[in-house]
Amino acid sequence: MKRAILAALGLATSLAVPATAGENVKVGLLLPFSGVYAALGNDIEAGFSLALEQFGDEAGASFEVVREDTEVKPPVALGKAKKLILQDKVDVMAGIVSSGVLGAVRDMVHGAGVPLIVANAGNDEATGANCSPFITRMSFSNGQVNRPMGQWMHDQGIRKVYTLAPDYAAGRQMIGGFVETFTAAGGEIVGQEFTPFQKTQDFGPYLAQAKASGAEAVFVFYAGGEAISFVKQYDSFGLKADLPLYGSGFLTSPLYVNAEGPAAEGVITALHYVPTIENAANAAFVEAFTARTGRVPSEYAVHGYDAGRALIEAVKTGAGGRADLANALRQVSFDGPRGKLAIDAATNNVIQPVYVYETVAGAEGLTQKVLAELPAEADPANGCEMDPVSN
Repeated sequence: MKRAILAALGLATSLAVPATAGENVKVGLLLPFSGVYAALGNDIEAGFSLALEQFGDEAGASFEVVREDTEVKPPVALGKAKKLILQDKVDVMAGIVSSGVLGAVRDMVHGAGVPLIVANAGNDEATGANCSPFITRMSFSNGQVNRPMGQWMHDQGIRKVYTLAPDYAAGRQMIGGFVETFTAAGGEIVGQEFTPFQKTQDFGPYLAQAKASGAEAVFVFYAGGEAISFVKQYDSFGLKADLPLYGSGFLTSPLYVNAEGPAAEGVITALHYVPTIENAANAAFVEAFTARTGRVPSEYAVHGYDAGRALIEAVKTGAGGRADLANALRQVSFDGPRGKLAIDAATNNVIQPVYVYETVAGAEGLTQKVLAELPAEADPANGCEMDPVSN
């Protein structure tokens, strides 16, 4: 494969993967490279560039990537999106970690008619009431990755659950997805609390309530630093033996599970990707990503990888120009590390399997034991009315 990677330091750098024929596709990569979500942005970028390296020659085009730092600040991100669209004149954008950032740039993306491949932000509205034919999500929606666990936990004989999550949109949507299916299956939510987001250091009072609630299990959503603190405190309270901990897979993400240490062992969660999924595409991805970065890929890395692959698949159709690319992205499907992926034309949200896994001790540290693969389901429209894209 003939390719070259050109990178320079600064807020805007370029990465090019020249092909032997075809036109140049200019991509704006809009991610947090500083601030609280910098690690997520770096994983997404690493996955994205790996996909361009592995599959770029198939597109018959070259890819130039202009990299911008959102700093996880919606006003900053909006300014960077304007630059990418108006000054850099990108053909397509990819990235977006924060749902707040996605909300801030949505109207500009839609109004300018620039296709955006969302590589993380999970707010349900982005492919629901605020959907756009120019926005295609290759990551997940908050409800999507939690709904399957409601039925699965009920099938395991669990009838009473206490839930906890941080008090912001993602926390409520994650828990809402689980509660919807668990109660529909006949389960009972015996208690529910939403903790102050990024302000809760002591989970003790909430854990005491969960213990006294009569629950048979606890289901939670926490991520990042809050996940590390929560898992450690749950273990130190000695609750796991009598009150098993379940949750959204972000609770024990490979990106930071080692920081949780032995406290994470035995925790059962569900997510659309873990590096121990057994299929040929994932084996190749894990090997290549580990060789490139020295670390096992997280769900964020696969978001970037599949976003890059989706772009290449769209370009392979011969799509030229923003409207053509937007239409082609809506029709993408392929077998990737997560399994079979497709885009739901009704919402532009990804359709993907969800995996239930237990965090266990392995030969080289904590790893993920897949317990079940749950069927891929499309999100409900949730108010989405998708207008056609025309040139």
